[in-house]
Amino acid sequence: MRFSDVRPVRFFARLALLFLCASGIAFAQAPQRGEPVLGVGDVIRVTVYQNPDLAVEARVSELGQINFPLIGAVTIGGLTVSQAQTLIEKRLREGGFVLKPQVTIQTTQIRSSQISILGQVGKPGRFPIELVGSKVSEMIAAAGGVLPGGSDIVTLVGTRDGKPVKLDIDLPLILQNGRADLDVSVENGDIIYVDRAPFFYLYGEVQRPGQQRLERGMTLMQALAAAGGLSARGTQRGIRAHRRDAAGVLHVLELQMNDLVEREDVIYVKESLF
Repeated sequence: MRFSDVRPVRFFARLALLFLCASGIAFAQAPQRGEPVLGVGDVIRVTVYQNPDLAVEARVSELGQINFPLIGAVTIGGLTVSQAQTLIEKRLREGGFVLKPQVTIQTTQIRSSQISILGQVGKPGRFPIELVGSKVSEMIAAAGGVLPGGSDIVTLVGTRDGKPVKLDIDLPLILQNGRADLDVSVENGDIIYVDRAPFFYLYGEVQRPGQQRLERGMTLMQALAAAGGLSARGTQRGIRAHRRDAAGVLHVLELQMNDLVEREDVIYVKESLF
């Protein structure tokens, strides 16, 4: 092999090594999801390698316990699956029942950690938190996603550090703009509510009068376009919006084409006099 052939090989070998090192660092820095914690009502299946007689399916009792062959009551409430496996292995080994036990636990029903998802989603209902640290976006996906008529902003109601919290979460910012920092982790007992999308009304001289979906940052010009534009007799002059303020007081405003439309505006387009 000529020296000129060796240099490219060494170059690509070094490049590959750098890539593997960088991948290892990225993997080490990636956040790890925790295991779910076992609790009251969870149903688990416990098996011991090469000991089929010790296989059992049990429900975690109100005391956080299950009954296991040979060793009796085992308190696993509040433990992760790995911790519960280690505990049962220890009890089997210390009792002299199995020399080198290898215990596997599978959760068949998770009832201790659940959230409710309501409103404009494909499958509203109660859902288990199968992984500690599961995010709002992931749970909404498990519920079939937001329906076409649903709002971009979802509301989470729950408890954090013993205090009630209410959070408004912007899904497009998370999913389209990559703002993963806004994707809140869910906790047991949380309620996620997806409201109907905000809307406004257009009537008068437009092609399709009636209720329209309000998109974020929508101007009057865009609102008219969403309604098919002005009719043959419509005019841009003197377009009025009936709008309520935070106190519920009704105001009548004249809008320009670049003015923003607000939720539940009632917009009237006049007929041209000419």
